[in-house]
Order: sequence, then C-alpha cells, then structure tokens
Amino acid sequence: MVEKKFVRATQIRPGNYILIDGAVCQVRDLETSKPGKHGASKARITAIGVFDGQKRNLMQPGTDDVEVPIVDKGNAQVVAVMGETIQIMDLETYQTYEIPKPKDVPLQQGDEVEYIKADENIKVVRKR
Repeated sequence: MVEKKFVRATQIRPGNYILIDGAVCQVRDLETSKPGKHGASKARITAIGVFDGQKRNLMQPGTDDVEVPIVDKGNAQVVAVMGETIQIMDLETYQTYEIPKPKDVPLQQGDEVEYIKADENIKVVRKR
C-alpha cells in the first residue's frame, strides 16, 4: 500500500504525482471546466504511469480530493549490472536495491543515478 495524502483536484499541476487506480502516475495535462447551471466544475487529468508507462485518465469534480502518493527521491550508485537487472546502493543510507535495468538510460558500474521510490517500486530517473 502506497503512502498517500489528499489534495483538491484543482490544485494539481503538470509534473505532480497522483494515484489513479492504485498506480503512481505523473500528471501530463490538467483541464478544468467552469461550474455550470446544474453542477460543479470538473477536472480532467491525463497522466502517465511512472512504473509501467501506461496512459491513464481521471475525471472528477474539481472540489473532490485526489490521492497523492508520497514519493521518495534519492541518489544512488550502480553497484552491479547483471543482464536485465541492476543493483543500486543509496548514497545516504547505503541500502541496496535490485531493480530492472532502465531501457532509456545507459548505465555502467560506478555511475551515479537519481531514483524515485514509491512503496516497493523503484525506478532510475536519470544519470548524474
């Protein structure tokens, strides 16, 4: 279970993280409509799954709350490259993680990387 907090839907901005159907997503686009004669304003949020890359949409009243996951960011060093997985070590806590090798970031042993972590999911964001 991902740690989360709640934020009003109209306060979300592109680049923020939200939970859609239990998946951590990064907001790409937010459209809000004005309140009409018979209803409240609506928020249409388009987001991309951080760990699976799937596009997801969320539409709800703008006054309702959206689940926002607590995402930890950190710096790590690549300890080993083992085929399709890599082992990274956090530079502050010295904790090691084995994660799938990212396809868009070329990595070698000894490289420093930035990563994000939500619950048990970890992803390398970029090489430093």
